[in-house]
Amino acid sequence: MQSDRRPYSRTGLNSLKARVRLRGLHALDARTASARALIAWQKELFKALGGEATCNPEKKALVDLAVRTRLFIENLDFWLLGQQSLVSAKHRAILPALRERQVLVDSLARMLTQLGLEDANSQKKGVPDIRDYMKAKQAGGGQEV
Repeated sequence: MQSDRRPYSRTGLNSLKARVRLRGLHALDARTASARALIAWQKELFKALGGEATCNPEKKALVDLAVRTRLFIENLDFWLLGQQSLVSAKHRAILPALRERQVLVDSLARMLTQLGLEDANSQKKGVPDIRDYMKAKQAGGGQEV
């Protein structure tokens, strides 16, 4: 009996993950615009953290994971945008790749939070940092800030 399942991924994500897992970002062709943009984003992350030399190995690993995750998200975005529909007519559900993309996006957001990078939108809206709020609350003797 023959299976109806494909022995490969149509998105190409599995082969990309395997190449990057084995060789890191060096598996990418640095001549492409997307690879250059990804490397530039990695440099921006290190710059936001105070420079690569000042980062401990744990932060360097998180930056590497964040860059890889962004690569996978961009790969899935490219594939998803090429689809005629994001809903499977056969199953009447969204494509599994779209769900996986959302999982990767959530993972990337958690990694950036763990790195300590501030959300630019929260700073613009005047939302105080919780540490600053608690210091002001304690200094004021429990009075409203």
